Amino acid sequence: MPGPENDNESAKMQDARDHLANERTLLAWIRTSIGIMAFGFVVVKFSLFIKQLGYLMGSDIAVPPQGSSSVIGIVLVAVGSVVLLLAFVKYKQTERDLMKHAYRSSSTLVLLLTFAVLAISIALIIYLIGNSLSI
Repeated sequence: MPGPENDNESAKMQDARDHLANERTLLAWIRTSIGIMAFGFVVVKFSLFIKQLGYLMGSDIAVPPQGSSSVIGIVLVAVGSVVLLLAFVKYKQTERDLMKHAYRSSSTLVLLLTFAVLAISIALIIYLIGNSLSI
């Protein structure tokens, strides 16, 4: 039979689940930021690899200039860092709201990340099209 003790314990369990879900969300954002930063690192290092391969094989290989890919890679690493910072801020804000029992959903971080990745992907597409036409 449900009584006041069972209701109180059920509320405590729900609070614990909410906080654990908040932590899992933070960890997912951390994985996302690491993935974005790793991709940026690969973009920069792959350009260096192609340049070294060109030197190794001789000047017969057309090697695209490194400048643009370095900038895109550095921007990706910076975006990953910003995502990490925003994820932590969102985590703390959600934690505070859960403690006050005043949580309200917000998709601002998701919207910002979506537009940032879209802008970077458009820049990558333009860069790749430009390099494929010049080779």
